[in-house]
Formats: sequence, C-alpha cells, structure tokens
Amino acid sequence: MLKDITLGQFFPGKSLAHRLDPRTKLLLTVLYIAALFCAKWFVSYALTAALLAVSVKVSGVSPKALVRGLKPVLFLICFTAVLNLFYTPGDILVSFWIFKITRQGIVTAFFMVLRIMMLIMGTFLLTYTTSPIALTDGLETLLGPLKKIRVPVHELAMMMSIALRFIPLLIEETDKIMSAQRARGADFESGNLLQRAKALVPILVPLFISAFRRADELAVAMECRCYHGGVGRTKLHVLRYQARDYLALLLFAAVLAGALALAGLGL
Repeated sequence: MLKDITLGQFFPGKSLAHRLDPRTKLLLTVLYIAALFCAKWFVSYALTAALLAVSVKVSGVSPKALVRGLKPVLFLICFTAVLNLFYTPGDILVSFWIFKITRQGIVTAFFMVLRIMMLIMGTFLLTYTTSPIALTDGLETLLGPLKKIRVPVHELAMMMSIALRFIPLLIEETDKIMSAQRARGADFESGNLLQRAKALVPILVPLFISAFRRADELAVAMECRCYHGGVGRTKLHVLRYQARDYLALLLFAAVLAGALALAGLGL
C-alpha cells in the first residue's frame, strides 16, 4: 500500500508537459480544477475527461501510475460514494431500514466519484512533471505581488516544496521500518482494526526520529550554504513564458469557458 502513494514524486522526462513553464502548469491546474467543479452533467464531464486524457498523453506519464496513486484514497472515494448514494433526497428506488437509494443519489454518487478520481489524477500530473525546485520557483513568482504586504512568499514556497519532497522519502523510510519489524516477528495484517492500529505504534517512534534527523541535516546543509531566504537571491534558470505556454493556457481557459457554458445550459 505504501508503494502506491505517489504524491510528491517527480518523473524526469522531455515531454511537452515537462517543458512547460512551472507557472503555466500551476495555472493550468487551477483552471482544470475550476472546470471540473463547474461540470454538472455527462457532456461537461466528458469535456474535462478529454482534457485530462490529452494532458496524460502529452505528459508521457503512464496511466498505470495515475491509477496506482488512487489506491491510498480508495476508502475515501468509497465512503463519499456511499454517503451520496444513501443520503441524497429524490425519487426512491430501494428502501431498507434507515437507508434509501434514490435515482438522484445514484447519479450524484457516480459524478462525485468521477470528480474525485479526475481531481486526484489531474493534480498528480503537476508533481509528476515538475521538479520540486521548479515548482518552488513557479509558486514564488506567482505569489510575488504578496511580498508588498510582507507575506513571506519565498519561505512558504520553500516549505511546500520541502514537504512534497519529503513525502516519498518518509514513505520509503516507513516501508523499511515495517520490513525490519516484520523480520523481528511483528504482524501488521492480522486482528481487528484496533489491534492493527496498535501494531503500528512501534513504527511511529523510529519514523519520527528519522524525520527529525533528516530535517536537522537539511537545516545544517542550508546553513552551510549560507541560505538566508529569498532576499537578494538570483536564479540559475530564469523563468520565461514561451508560445507553448500561451497555447496551453488558451486551451484550458477554453475548456473552463465551455464547462461554464454547458453548466448554464444544464449539460
């Protein structure tokens, strides 16, 4: 299960999606999420699904990697579907005890599951095709106007980048600790839910120690390199928009406009 968590991973490549400006990819993600939440019916979802399919094709990322990333949130997806299925008012199809399945509940549950899956896969493409350093630079540039009101933009972008970078490292560390515990006879898979939760407690102590050690080593490395925030810092690679960035923004903006128009027509 831990190996299925792919959030924060970066897959190097030379695809068109990899070569887009990180600021463009951040804006594209926002436009995609907005279009997805504006979708109301089959036509709108088909439009956003087609956009996602094109993005996956252009990125060169394997669809299996995106599907594998859904496994850790499968419980959340199923729980959301159940809530919408049984607690959405409408025309009752099946009724038993306190549960009622309605026609509107089936439709709502289907679209909610579809929206969550597409949302996760779409946002995962951002981290799959953008390195943490590029993501930090792009986010800092986009939030640059907030510096005028003394918002620590660089520090916030750096913290987000470090957090994303540490997710796969901590997952790998957790997997190593669990393998070591299994070699010593620990059992994480048998028993009820409470017993399995208790079995995970011995993992937390070495995991926290490892996380604090990595954080301390990172802090020392940054101090040794005279890191002092974003004031006066220059960049090796200066971000510049190119024609492909404007075309990508135009395409996603058109899809958002289409989703808004279809929502207004009830499609």
